Amino acid sequence: MAAAVRAIGSLGRFVAAAKHCPAPRPPPDGYACRNISTSTALQARTHVNYDIKGDVAVVRFNTPNSKVNTLSKQLSAEFTEVMNEIWANEAVKSAVLISSKPGSFIAGADIDMIEACKTSQEVTQLSQDGQKMLEKIEQSPKPVVAAISGSCLGGGLEVAIACHYRIATKDKKTVLGTPEVLLGLLPGAGGTQRLPKMVGLPAAFDMMLTGRNIRADRAKKMGLVDQLVDPLGPGVKTPEARTIEYLEEVAIGFARGLANRTVSAKRSKGLVQKITDYAMALPFVRKQVYKTVESKVQKQTKGLYPAPLKIIEVVKAGLDQGRDTGYLTESQSFGHLAMTKESKALIGLYHGQVRCKKNKFGTPQREVKTLAVLGAGLMGAGIAQVSVDKGLKTILKDTTQQGLDRGQQQVFKGLNGKVKKKSLTSFERDSILSNMTSQLDYKGFDKADMVIEAVFEDINIKHKVLKEVEAVIPPHCIFASNTSALPINQIAAVSKRPEKVIGMHYFSPVDKMQLLEIITTDKTSQDTAASAVAVGLKQGKVVIVVKDGPGFYTTRCLGPMLAEVVRVLQEGVDPKKIDAISTAFGFPVGAATLIDEVGVDVATHVAEDLGKAFGERFGGGSIELFKLMVEKGFLGRKAGKGFYVYQEGVKNRSVNSGMDEILARFKVPAKPEVCTEEDIQMRLVTRFVNEAAMCLQEGILSNPVEGDIGAVFGLGFPPCLGGPFRYADSYGAKQLVDKLRKYEAVYGSQFTPCQLLLDYANSPGKKFHQ
Repeated sequence: MAAAVRAIGSLGRFVAAAKHCPAPRPPPDGYACRNISTSTALQARTHVNYDIKGDVAVVRFNTPNSKVNTLSKQLSAEFTEVMNEIWANEAVKSAVLISSKPGSFIAGADIDMIEACKTSQEVTQLSQDGQKMLEKIEQSPKPVVAAISGSCLGGGLEVAIACHYRIATKDKKTVLGTPEVLLGLLPGAGGTQRLPKMVGLPAAFDMMLTGRNIRADRAKKMGLVDQLVDPLGPGVKTPEARTIEYLEEVAIGFARGLANRTVSAKRSKGLVQKITDYAMALPFVRKQVYKTVESKVQKQTKGLYPAPLKIIEVVKAGLDQGRDTGYLTESQSFGHLAMTKESKALIGLYHGQVRCKKNKFGTPQREVKTLAVLGAGLMGAGIAQVSVDKGLKTILKDTTQQGLDRGQQQVFKGLNGKVKKKSLTSFERDSILSNMTSQLDYKGFDKADMVIEAVFEDINIKHKVLKEVEAVIPPHCIFASNTSALPINQIAAVSKRPEKVIGMHYFSPVDKMQLLEIITTDKTSQDTAASAVAVGLKQGKVVIVVKDGPGFYTTRCLGPMLAEVVRVLQEGVDPKKIDAISTAFGFPVGAATLIDEVGVDVATHVAEDLGKAFGERFGGGSIELFKLMVEKGFLGRKAGKGFYVYQEGVKNRSVNSGMDEILARFKVPAKPEVCTEEDIQMRLVTRFVNEAAMCLQEGILSNPVEGDIGAVFGLGFPPCLGGPFRYADSYGAKQLVDKLRKYEAVYGSQFTPCQLLLDYANSPGKKFHQ
């Protein structure tokens, strides 16, 4: 039951198909595919082929020019054709489905194919075609075995669970899952109907509502996989090629066994599973599960994401009204969801993420192998962790032993968390940690390829460390600053080699936040930029590259919004209320909580800097309110008090009563005509979107895609809206300008729409995303 109601995973996490899988390799020697007939269709096949081993047909998926296999129209058509030939061939008694790509069984449906559909009916038809194809597999008189190595996700998992038997490699790269919910969709080829029967209702809901990946060993315990195969080490061929060959041999053996009845496809269930199945067969128990799951989903998604609720509805239809209703509801819901603005927004983010996982500057001349991090605070230790974790030799330097010890402890704790979750062994953790050196001096910096400074946000301290570092590093070494607002050209002003200076703005906590914002100055060389992006990608980050300027892109968008939050607080809206209003719009963290998380001292510092740079436009609430909070020690979560009181282990935090006096002192009269809940939401959001458009107008951003990715993955802009630019497209630039004008009439120039937004408002056909 607990599994059924686990969190709807962060909707910022997107489909694992975006991850880079190993490049395709040709089939192993001696496994060349024979053409069984000379039909033209067979000779023209490019995505699926097969050969026959004795009485077993081995069907191989291999999407050309792609790192992963996807269920495209072409692959589906060829697969159907191949299966029809196998069913017609009396010499063949069983079949094995396997991939020719080591890192990917099938990574899901082809998203472009879904996006190409103009109506929900077209998408429903796609779903029904998939259902029919997999029903034929399920009803096949000849046993079909899925041999899984690598990603088996979405439509790929639906193919696998329609087979009679599943064998998977016990490998970290082998993951099974239903990530459709993260694209605003649901499994559309029978998955919503088969999965609950296979793994039970609670586990099926957990998989479909969170989109989480499941490793092979866990899949075996759940009954999602029947057998595991250990991966092989290197031999004459690579470990991957040998493992695939071995997997194929084992799968052929099981296929043969199923055909001649020496192997049974029936799974023996444990006592707990039997009791669960018995309970789930009772309508009133199922009703209780639906109710619990629905309320959990409502609470976590605020009803802003239609897909999770549709998944519950579709599963319910199949279990309560029978198979035919279940399949029909699934295909119709799939069609309906594909046309929603939420799904289009999430798919847009998926494409943006794929784009931001590529290095647009090309391959750097020299690979960064040794990285030095200055400052072992929260950010520095976080950067060290994500670097050493990905195989970079890392030096962590601080000025005090106490600071260094704290940083080392943070890195250990982060990696140990992975051991607890079983994604690392304790041996692997210790082996990773052995690649990190912690020190108080600059020893070994002469071997560094890149230095990232994460010292205090003070231009004088930044200048001091830059001069010290340049005295000890080799000529090719890059100096990167993890500043969140200080212009990089000001930091580079004291450098002897400004072409080697760049900004790398990480987000806290570094090991959890996916975004890295890289900042280039007019003097930064292309090779320096290529190296910085390469390091970010190696660390597993989604990377955007912006031009230099005060606050860059992300901090600059956040500035006006937080200034507006302070004004709303001054107008008498209490912190809990403003949190509720902002999360109801889709922000994962409430606006007042966000200031506590950022740190009131940091927010004050940034607000002052941006106020100096941009003047009145960045005004709103009084910065003196922040200064008084800092004076009283209300620095936010890190100090235990900010707008809220934070206590270890206490989930429901209370509002800090010490703030009453401060808020009373800075209280301003509210303007009733702009203070409804919707107005408060729109005041925050329009200032954010207007500033994002200004960044695109000024060339800080090179394109709207990176603007959307930066806002969602760095600042928590609601994923269901797809980012500020996609939101401007769906809400309408004219409507946004009208709102800005309404608030401008009350508050003045802070709401004056930028020229780019006005241009789009005056040309109704113009969109940021065409």
